[in-house]
Amino acid sequence: MPISLETLTAPEPDGSASGLWPTNVKRVGGELTIGGVPASELASEFGTPLFVIDELDMRQRAAAWKLAMDTAFSDLNGAKVFYAGKAFLSVGVARWMKDECLAIDTCSEGELRTALAAGVPGAMLGLHGNNKSRAEIELALDSNVAHLVADSLAELALIETVAAERGASASIVLRVTTGVHAGGHEYISTAHEDQKFGLSIASGAALRAIEETLAAPHLDLAGLHSHIGSQILSLDAFKAAAAAILELRATAAATFGYVIPEIDFGGGYAVRYTVLDDVPPAPSHYADALAASVRSHIEATNLTAPRVSIEPGRAIAATAGLTLYTVGTIKQVQLEEGSRRYVSVDGGMSDNIRPALYGADYTVALASRCASDETVVTRVVGKHCESGDIVVKDAALSADLAPGDVLAVPATGAYGRSMASNYNLLPRPGVVAVRDGSARVLVRPESVSDLLALDADA
Repeated sequence: MPISLETLTAPEPDGSASGLWPTNVKRVGGELTIGGVPASELASEFGTPLFVIDELDMRQRAAAWKLAMDTAFSDLNGAKVFYAGKAFLSVGVARWMKDECLAIDTCSEGELRTALAAGVPGAMLGLHGNNKSRAEIELALDSNVAHLVADSLAELALIETVAAERGASASIVLRVTTGVHAGGHEYISTAHEDQKFGLSIASGAALRAIEETLAAPHLDLAGLHSHIGSQILSLDAFKAAAAAILELRATAAATFGYVIPEIDFGGGYAVRYTVLDDVPPAPSHYADALAASVRSHIEATNLTAPRVSIEPGRAIAATAGLTLYTVGTIKQVQLEEGSRRYVSVDGGMSDNIRPALYGADYTVALASRCASDETVVTRVVGKHCESGDIVVKDAALSADLAPGDVLAVPATGAYGRSMASNYNLLPRPGVVAVRDGSARVLVRPESVSDLLALDADA
């Protein structure tokens, strides 16, 4: 099929609510500025590749989710927003979330210790994971983590054992699979039966886990948890999953005489990556849909309303961040239907694995200067020894693009740095926060010396 410029994304930030770029990105004298700091200045001072986060944008997104849930559940039993740290977590980001009155959901010792290092109290923390180590469980108990999410019957037994040894009581949230699954790729759909997460409602494992938790002397059943996937645009999917988990709550009340106090509806809220993507629902739309499900549940059952929580991560972090790259090699490749320009940059799949892993699409813009009026079909690729090392599959970029130019890829604030690797022994990029014309390092960049320091024979 011929490549057409008309089918390519038009990525330029224009001050509108496009949903692709951080709020505080502008063109000044032709150059992209982020939080008042020019892209070329960031590239020169901190090097590239570089993750850049608009601090005010990320805070505002967090606050918007908090306000939406507070408003939707004001006549019920309240709501809590957990920022899903897997999207991107640092001590600085954890402090931002704490400032905005968000709790933090973690899924490893590293994420949990990062949140604790930021001064986040256990009452505002959760710990997920389908294979928690004894050390992680001990840390969660010692830190009085509010949501210790149990993923299996075997894990329940381990938590009971560890809690008994420490003379502690573990606040348990059971992760259940509702049979409702949604999202853009098989690997990010997480509520169907044939996958590693959760306790199945359909098989009876979830109800058995409720029974075993209630019977265990050192376990306190705090709630139920559901997560149906990622990058979900459909409100109907959330409503269906909510109905299933609330029905399980009603069944537990009828069977065991115990009204489970909390329901965590998980995350998966979508963002835009290109202008061709659908515009996702606003936080208030998601919140209103969940609140309506809870109202239907309490009207049908006469049970008290549960306390509710959700776990947006991508929806807070993704669009708040972007990645800067420096252009290297440029070459034109002749194809049967025309030609495509290949532009190589100084990063790639080691700082954004999602295009290779999920076939995820991104967009790109020339950041360091004005673009020419003429554009060329361009594939932006990384420097790794993999043909699938593609940063942006097709874009319309300036015809006069040259080595040394700085490109910006938006919507990388989630999962870029957190899924980064040292493939080909490339050091992982640093993360810089920008605000009000100044920049500061959140996570320092690795160096080759850092990599050699881990090598036992170096």
